[in-house]
This record gives sequence, structure tokens and C-alpha cells, in this order.
Amino acid sequence: MIKTPLPIVLLCATVLGGCAGAALAAPTTPYFAAIDVRHDARADERTIAGVVFDDANHNGRLDTGERGVAGVKVSNSREVVLTDKAGRYALPVRPDMAVFVIQPSGWRVPTDQRWVPQFAYQHKPAGTPKVLRYGGLPPTGPLPSAINFPIIPTESGQRFDCAVLGDVQPASNIEVGYVRDSLVREMLNAPRKPACLLALGDIVSDDLHLIPRTAEVMGAIGVPQWWVQGNHDYDHDADHDIDSSDTWRRLYGPNNYAFEMGQVVFIVLDNVSFPCGEDPREARERPFCKQYWKTYAGRLLPDQMTFIENVLKTTDPKKLVVFAAHIPLVGFDNSESQPHQTAHLDELYALVKGRPALALTGHSHTLENMAPGDSMAGWKDTVGVASIPFRHLVAGAVAGDWWGGDYDIDGTPMSIQGDGSPRGYVDFAVNGTDYTLDYRASGLPRDRAMWLSVSTPRFRAWADKIFAWRDAPEDGRDAIPPLSVQDLPDVKLLTPADLEGESWLTADVWMGDSTTTVMVAIDGGVAATMTRTQQMRGERVRSGSAYSDPFALQRQLTMARTAIQSRSGDPEAQGYVQGRQKRLPPMPPQPRGSRADHSPHLWRYDLPKDLAEGIHTAVVTVTRDQGEASRDILVFEVRATRPKPTFDFEQWTRFKNQ
Repeated sequence: MIKTPLPIVLLCATVLGGCAGAALAAPTTPYFAAIDVRHDARADERTIAGVVFDDANHNGRLDTGERGVAGVKVSNSREVVLTDKAGRYALPVRPDMAVFVIQPSGWRVPTDQRWVPQFAYQHKPAGTPKVLRYGGLPPTGPLPSAINFPIIPTESGQRFDCAVLGDVQPASNIEVGYVRDSLVREMLNAPRKPACLLALGDIVSDDLHLIPRTAEVMGAIGVPQWWVQGNHDYDHDADHDIDSSDTWRRLYGPNNYAFEMGQVVFIVLDNVSFPCGEDPREARERPFCKQYWKTYAGRLLPDQMTFIENVLKTTDPKKLVVFAAHIPLVGFDNSESQPHQTAHLDELYALVKGRPALALTGHSHTLENMAPGDSMAGWKDTVGVASIPFRHLVAGAVAGDWWGGDYDIDGTPMSIQGDGSPRGYVDFAVNGTDYTLDYRASGLPRDRAMWLSVSTPRFRAWADKIFAWRDAPEDGRDAIPPLSVQDLPDVKLLTPADLEGESWLTADVWMGDSTTTVMVAIDGGVAATMTRTQQMRGERVRSGSAYSDPFALQRQLTMARTAIQSRSGDPEAQGYVQGRQKRLPPMPPQPRGSRADHSPHLWRYDLPKDLAEGIHTAVVTVTRDQGEASRDILVFEVRATRPKPTFDFEQWTRFKNQ
């Protein structure tokens, strides 16, 4: 090991509770500092060295008398080493790398004032090789003489919660305001703060200038925010994959790293190749990379596999391994798509065989809770695996359907996602290596877990007609949709004809999976089992009005926000804008985003054809292996004929008020 001119340090071993006799900081107690980078003379250009130390005075500097911490993992983004008894480490130098400490269990790395963890040093001596739109990474110059990493003991132990955030993805400052008014406000109003935020990529939507404000807004929650890089967080004008994360590295930190909390090791992976096809194996296996100019693909490259292997070699095999990435390893919504799933999964699965594991991803703006053994047609051909050996969760999106749809009561778009679930985040509650996963829907009661509705023949005919209009070329169809939500009769008021033509109750259980039981009791009778519309036993995605969530579609297929206009003269206040698209002129209310015509978490119960006239109740109860039980009630009617839906002026005007 290279000797460097460092202050004398004392021994402090890594144990679950931190350093013996040291004061323990709560997981959400501010610890604002930076890493300690020294620029003295270097003895060796092939090695980078330093100390991981107990920062007793919380100033981020390795001061005389402060103790080194033994057994802590440090990495150069490929190799992983453990600190010695004095907290010292040494790693080989790579030409383009991040050097970082892997936060050990029982300890915390510092954050900046926005609660962004400070645990890494970026090394790219010449900087980004071309001028980039958002700045890239300036030349870092020669390596420092030492990189010392401060940490402090924390009381976070076996039990903790993290808020798992699918795509936050504001594309404008308007949408950063939506993040503030939904996610941030709701988390500050929650019964308790999580120990961390784990944001699964697409932190913004291509405009990387929004990263600092987004980080500050989310930092108001007051907990460390660990981020994954997504395909909309890249430098899209970079010419090579190795340079396309440079602005991210300057504004946030590493794009591949790991950290520990309790009995969990989180391995954060940049599994987006952009531009893809530079790796020979990737170019061979994914020919579309060369067919399109600067596209992306889900993948794990050899250096990442080596990094994962090295992290695991230095980790207790009993610990829970949580992979956090952006593109799903496999997915339901994109089960037959190569770019939107991750290549070389068989190799990844082999690395964690026999260990408890969990995969958390984002990207598709859908909520997909996939249990061990689940299988979809397309997986074998696209990513080389027929089924999954451990749980995979595609965690929905804070942005929902890219901040689309009509405004809710708080002035934030409802943004119901393509699988029918609301925007929100996942509450990941850990106890040792056991965990639960519960979805917290934005703008709704914390314990709400499903939508209930009824699919009738008239609903399905209504949806099919709007689907056909939506799928037609925009320049060749009528500007006004053939139907709107006001043309749809009340689906919870049925006639004998509706029952005869097949009507069923629907339960869209957002976190439902293959182990979930959904029961319904009609009018207090014996509970019956509802049937899942997608079994995930090797079949293809089933879509269409018969596999739709009527609750979600009624809110997706007529969006009045498109018609907004005024006499202000401000063109930016007219019509409709969402994401990075150009503002559309005012137009009739219509569908503009995703539609919930397929879902992995929809259950149905066929209503009896002889159901009596009158008011009926359906009590739906849900039990899940790894989450909270839930219950909801649907009230519906059966009438001999459908009553007039609006005020009866004909009856009113027959008589005069005396």
C-alpha cells in the first residue's frame, strides 16, 4: 500500500451501531460537509489512496486525533477494496473514474445543503472532450495526493424506510413546481420521515439545467437523496457513452455506486447505454443501435458486472441485495422490447444466486410488481431469461403520465399512468432483510390502494370508438373526438341489458402481484375470489377495452386541459403543453397521453345476470405477501330502465309555481 502524508489516525471498527462510545446521529440529522481532498506531492501515479475516518467534529476534514474506520468498502467504479485497521485504502488509477466510499451500515456519509450525498471524487483529467449543451465535466487535472472520506455513526439500524421514487421527470420549471406541490408537500405531511430517498432515474427530462433546482426542492424533505441516472438525465449531444454522463457527474455524482443501510446493500447502476452500440457485444446483439442515430438501450457492461461482483465479494451473503437502476431489468409493459429492458440478465442473476435480492427500477411510468417465478412472452428473446428468480418492482412515477391529464384539486395534473395507477411513490420499509412495499398515491389518502369500477358493454363500445379515433393519423381525423366522457352512461348504474351483455366489477390493485388475493363480497354475502386478467405465466400482454380499467380510462380519454385559452395575449398561457413538447394551440377536450387498456394488476368479477333491482354494495378486500392489506367499497345500482341523466325540465315546466 502506498504511504501518503496523512495525520495520525486511531482505530475504529465498522459495527452495526457505529463507533464504540461515539454519539449516534439520527438518519435525518443534518450532517453537511464535503469530502477531504488533499493536493500534496504524489509519490505514485498508478495508485490513489486515502483514509475513511470518523468525522468527530463534522467538518469533513481529517483532523489530528480523528480515527480511521476499518473494513469500509472504497471503489474506483470497478475494483472494490476494504480499508485497513487504520482506515486506509489504496486503489489502482483508471483514466476516467469516480473514486467513492460505499457508505457502511451504521454510518452516514455527509450531504450538501440539499441533502445530496457527498461521497465521491470525479477523475477525468482532460474533462469532456467536446463542448456540451449543459457543460459536461471540466478537466479535473492530476489526481490529488489523497482522497479522504468522512463518515459519522448513525442510529439507523435493522429497521428503516426509504421512499422509492420512479421518474420525477420535470421538463420545465412549471413541472418542478408540481414536484414541490405534490411529492415534497405530501412527504413533509407524512406520519414520519423516511431515512432516505431513492430516486430511480429521469430526475429531470433532458433539460439538465433543472437538476440544481430539482435537487433543492426535493432537499426540503430533509433526508439524504440517492439518485440513479436515467435516459433523460444524459448529455444527448455527447458522442460516446463514456462522456454522456459527464454533466450528471458534475451536478450530482457517480452514475454507478453502492451504499449500505442496516442489513441492505444498495447497488446503483447506470443501465442505459447512450449512444448504444459501441460495445462490440452490444452492437452484435442489439442491431437497432446502429440502425438509428444516437439511440439508447438497457444493458450492463463488463466493468459494471465486475463492480457488482466485487461489491458482493466484500458483502455478507446474508445481506439483502437491492439493485437500483432506471430501465427495468424485465418489464410487463415493454416485455417484447429490447431497448426498454436490460441485456445480460442471466449473468447478473448468476452473481446473486443464493442471496436475498430485489430489483427496483423506473422508466416505463407504470407500476409493475413482479414476483419470483413470473414470466412474460418476449423476455427470453429480448433479454435471455424466461422467468425471474427474485422480486422486480417497476416503481411507477412521481410524474405519473409525464405530468399529463387534467388538474387535481391542488392544481397538479392527475397524470394517471398507462397501467391505470396514479402518480406517487413506493414506501420501502425494511426490517433486517425482510421488507414491505406499499404505494403512496399522490393526492389521495395514504391507505388507498386501488380503484374500483364496472366494465359494461356500453363502456367497452365507448372506449373502442375513442381508441380508433386516437390511433388514426392526427392530420386525417376529425378534430373533435367521436365521443367524450359525457357520452358515457354511468357505469355504476346497470340495466338488465347491461347484465345480460356481460358486465363485471374491476379492481385495479396498484401493488397487486402473483401472490395477491383479491376477494369481493356482494351485499354482505360470502366473499368470492376475483380473477386476475393477466396471470404472468408466459403469456403476452393482453390489451383492449376488455382488459381496461374503467375508472382510469374515464379520466384519460377526455382531457379538458387541451381547451384552455384566454384573452391575455400571452401565447404561453394558451392551449396545452406537457413535457418538452411545443405548446399546442387550444383544441377540443380529447385524450393526449397514455391509456389504461392493459395492466398487470387488474382483477375482475363477473356480475350475475339475475342481480336484483336496487342498490348493491361490493366490498373488495386485498391481502398481499409483502405489503399492507387493504379494503374498499363500490356502491352500484340495477334499474329496470336507465333514468334521464340530467334535470327533467319537461316535468318541471308542466306545472307552475303558485
